Amino acid sequence: MSSPASTPLASGLDVRFPVVLRRPRRFRVDRAETWPRVEGRLEFHEGELRYMPPCADEQGQVVFSLVTVLGPWVRKHREFIGGTNEQGMLLDGSVRAADGAVWRRDTLKGQVPGTFFRVPPVLAVEVAGQDEEAEILREKARWYLEHGVTVVWLLFPGARSVEVLTVNEHLVLPQSKSVPSHPALPGLAPRVRDFFAQLG
Repeated sequence: MSSPASTPLASGLDVRFPVVLRRPRRFRVDRAETWPRVEGRLEFHEGELRYMPPCADEQGQVVFSLVTVLGPWVRKHREFIGGTNEQGMLLDGSVRAADGAVWRRDTLKGQVPGTFFRVPPVLAVEVAGQDEEAEILREKARWYLEHGVTVVWLLFPGARSVEVLTVNEHLVLPQSKSVPSHPALPGLAPRVRDFFAQLG
């Protein structure tokens, strides 16, 4: 959400996403209960409270498939814990929200229930929406990597492709390929087409 994408309004004007919202008077970045209640997605980044609209059909279906891919793997690897539904993480003063993420369980010791995770996940996953350009997600992926995330997956429903990014690598994988297993995520090597199974 670090660069704007434009969506036309019925009036013929353009609104550029993300929309920067005025912070509530008692807003605290580390307390989710002080954030505004909105229909959509929020992040706090570069001192701004940023809003994106709710996701549309394809993005939601791919996020659901992402859960079906990560869920069985997490159940077999109890040293990890997974999160989805715009899972928030507070890193270096910013709260970013991932469509899916996986943490090492031992890094979350002392986590206070109901608060944002304060350590980077091993894996962060973003699914492109109709209101997001590819470069917006790549910029967010670079932010993740700069803040300690080991692996980032970017899922693109339109192209039916996955981009895998690490500090030293950027792969673009079509439906015919599988995501390569990373040493930090042993045995996690899903087929690209499994993320898009619901799209036909």
